[in-house]
Amino acid sequence: QLHPVESGGGLVQPGKSLTLSCDISEFDLDTYSIGWFRQAPGMQREGVSCISSRGRGRYYTYSADSVKGRFTISADTSTNTVSLQILGLKPEDTAIYYCAAAPTTYYCSPFANDYDTWGQGTQVTVSS
Repeated sequence: QLHPVESGGGLVQPGKSLTLSCDISEFDLDTYSIGWFRQAPGMQREGVSCISSRGRGRYYTYSADSVKGRFTISADTSTNTVSLQILGLKPEDTAIYYCAAAPTTYYCSPFANDYDTWGQGTQVTVSS
């Protein structure tokens, strides 16, 4: 089964930065939206950022209010990668981070139920 592949997680000190990568080689960003989600222990999966194509190299991006200003999503079609840059990591950012694909364009959804193909996740632990 085709699915996105996350990488870049690890143990990071508070205040540091981290960039997560999602390999979307099996997906065409012109016809799929890509979302980043996270799930902390005992918590529901939370949509943090997503990106969708509007054609001609233009993209719509969304970031949840809880992460706005610290999380930035971007796409690189030359490497078939969607990245999530996280600045100023906090202990509460500790979670498994997933990327997912949805067959939609123009607007991407922040809701997990709208995505039908998921990666395995990458663990991010923020601790001193």
